[in-house]
Amino acid sequence: MTLIGIESPLQRMVDTTPTDYWNDSCAVAELEYAVARGATGATSNPAIVGEVMKKEKEHWVPRVREIAAADPTWSEVEITWALIEEMGVRGAGILGPVFEREDGHKGRLSLQTNPANYRDAARMTEQAVHFSSLAPNIQVKFPATAAGLRGLEDATARGVVINATVAFTVPQAIAVGEAVDRGLRRYEAAGGDTSRFSPVCSIMIGRLDDWMKVLVERDDVALDPDAANWAGIAVFKRAYGIYRERGYRTRLLAAAYRHRLHWTELVGGDVVLTMPHAWQVRFNGSGIVPEPRIDIPVDRAIVDDLLARIPDFARAYEPDGLAVKEFASYGATARTLRGFVASYHALQGVVRDIVLPDPDLRAG
Repeated sequence: MTLIGIESPLQRMVDTTPTDYWNDSCAVAELEYAVARGATGATSNPAIVGEVMKKEKEHWVPRVREIAAADPTWSEVEITWALIEEMGVRGAGILGPVFEREDGHKGRLSLQTNPANYRDAARMTEQAVHFSSLAPNIQVKFPATAAGLRGLEDATARGVVINATVAFTVPQAIAVGEAVDRGLRRYEAAGGDTSRFSPVCSIMIGRLDDWMKVLVERDDVALDPDAANWAGIAVFKRAYGIYRERGYRTRLLAAAYRHRLHWTELVGGDVVLTMPHAWQVRFNGSGIVPEPRIDIPVDRAIVDDLLARIPDFARAYEPDGLAVKEFASYGATARTLRGFVASYHALQGVVRDIVLPDPDLRAG
């Protein structure tokens, strides 16, 4: 890579390579910053909604009260989902001009299905169909689990543009590519037009790195100290090669940023990189001009060290390393699903504190 004084390395990446990037949040100011520098999408989940509530408190606290007042019989769950949907539609509106400019191929905002329904394909599918009706540029997130795969295939067959999330492994990426293709064929057979569909499979590369580091400590593994930071990149690059060979119509997306290699090592691919605002600001201020590196393999010595010392890396890296029934119980998947469910319940608690404030905290 080289260094020059340019305003926006991310804009340069978008202008000079097939690589797109998204804003890993639906906060208005952050999304506007990203779109102004070439971002073509955004994402949301319960944890992100909770963070946006903190950043945009002056807007959302009164709005939650208005939603609750308008529907006095609604439960906290119903108010929470009204909040999530409204926040998503608001973000989708900011991306509307991108969606129109790109003729629907880009400019979508991803909304996540209820993470507590991760075992129920039918419920996830019905919620996805509902989400898809909220705005023309809504994309819907399903977990890359056995139930999630059934749900995203059925949703695709019903005209929903999907984003497979909670994916960490090559086997999950392959299963997503195949499930989406089946859904697209079903939709086309029923007369549907898929020319504007832009499904993605989100490999959470940073969270895979995190899991490797947990295993190093838990199992007393003498791993090269740099190797864990390459685990997600190695998995992503292998999955990308397989996607090109097999011609899946889904694009890979890299998520969960931890360091700059999660950006620079993936540039040049026909992929999406979804970045939190803080990382965008850091990258844009770096002076780095990213060069295409997607086709440069990870050092074989690093991959071999990971394969030899951490069985869960082999399960993630090898195309047949996991069976579909094992996806939900894979360490990184289970940790992330648990975190998303906890964030969803925490968000309901935030709504509760707004609608029904604790009187003890207001005393005195």
